[in-house]
Amino acid sequence: MKRHSHIAALLLGGATLAVSAGMGSAESVKLTILGVGDAYNFSEEDGRGGFARLNAVARAERAANPNTLYVFDGDMLSPSLLSGFDKGQNTIDLTNIEPFDIAVPGNHEFDFGPENFAEKMAASKYPWAAINITNADGSPVAGLGGVMMKDVGGLKVALIPVAQDTSPEVASTGDLKFLPTVETGIAAAKQAREDGADIVVGVVQTDMTNDRKLIASHAFDVIMSGDDHSYATAYDGVTAYVETSIDGQFLSPVDLMVEIGADKDGKRTIDWVPMFRFIDTAAVEPDAETQALVDKLQAQLDESLNVEIGTTEVALDSRRNVVRAEESAMGNVIADAIRAATGADIAIANGGGIRADRTYDPGTVLTRRDILTELPFGNVTVLTELPGSQILAALENGVSQVEKGAGRFAQVSGVSFAFDPSAPAGSRVSEVMVGDAPLDMDKLYKVAANDYILGGGDGYSALGGGRVIINAGNGNLMANDVIDYIAGMGKITTGVEGRIRKLGN
Repeated sequence: MKRHSHIAALLLGGATLAVSAGMGSAESVKLTILGVGDAYNFSEEDGRGGFARLNAVARAERAANPNTLYVFDGDMLSPSLLSGFDKGQNTIDLTNIEPFDIAVPGNHEFDFGPENFAEKMAASKYPWAAINITNADGSPVAGLGGVMMKDVGGLKVALIPVAQDTSPEVASTGDLKFLPTVETGIAAAKQAREDGADIVVGVVQTDMTNDRKLIASHAFDVIMSGDDHSYATAYDGVTAYVETSIDGQFLSPVDLMVEIGADKDGKRTIDWVPMFRFIDTAAVEPDAETQALVDKLQAQLDESLNVEIGTTEVALDSRRNVVRAEESAMGNVIADAIRAATGADIAIANGGGIRADRTYDPGTVLTRRDILTELPFGNVTVLTELPGSQILAALENGVSQVEKGAGRFAQVSGVSFAFDPSAPAGSRVSEVMVGDAPLDMDKLYKVAANDYILGGGDGYSALGGGRVIINAGNGNLMANDVIDYIAGMGKITTGVEGRIRKLGN
């Protein structure tokens, strides 16, 4: 099939201008595609985003053009304050008000395990799909669809749903198998074209590096992508692309002005030009039906969370660039809390699990809300027993990608160490002390962590293989351990105290 036969693309100042010439055909169809992803928080932030505004936009788009496809490209069940209580059910209830045509699971759909995702799929009034997720034996996952062919205004549109193949490393995916995002997606797109699709739309959750590979394949007409939490549009004369922002803050419906015709041999031809529209949801009136549910959820949340637990006498810092790169006072509190709760010798908390991205001045009164904002994933405190050699390997993993701002960076209790970020990964850690004694490679230590990294999440395979004393089924919610720890003391007095020292420049 010949596509874009009448399109010339001119690049002007970084923006692509599509110019059509002599377009004549028997039929014209306006196809609108609205994508959204990374929608965590049910309410607005600074008057922008949230499900009430998102649903308002989706309803308006569908009312304006019946040939509208509304797609979700991953991450809603977690992390958020409310998901810590309901494991993401609030996002299902809110999106059921204005259902998607298709939803692709992001890595955060598995933060509470595959069983919870299965429950949430069953509760959805819209189809979930991903061509690259299977059971361990390669069989289809119950309730999870694949490529979707839809007739939209006389156009045969293929929706290619592709999940992120790194999900097992960053979420609790259990025994599910993830096939390569890029290769699987491109193969499915090409097959859909061979099967007669007029328009091929990728609905993907993956980072921009993979997005570029998908775009460069030219196997897709349109790609709607989540994961990067940013907003972007692009068009290279063949593939139109939208990176769909976060929490529905900025939306970009894409209108394809499709000309359906025939060549001199009578073969069907499809020509189109994309038009990107930009919607800042700060200017959108919230959908009234959705807002009523948002208000109800907010009232329930406020009652549960606005409970004071203690005062900090020191400055606390949970900013992303801090907890993923250096010792943090908030990281110390969290690690101290799980060590105290379990009686461990050592505690390790992955910085990527600390999420509020803020500072607290001395004298700040902390509430349950603050701690659940810091620890929204619903992780459980676990306890294992490991030799010093594995603890060293775990610490090495923690600093192995510090230059990338990776979430594996270790916030610790009961142990101190130095690291040199200029040294090769795997040989950066030195001067490891447990209390006042050097780490003994052969000695067994009790190590507190969360169930996610104990299971190998964030690259912590070194924490596996030991005698598990408290498993995920028997542990407390990590956030509850921290709340109880602060409430028990009434105040926080521990700041940054040299547990982690950075060597070199």
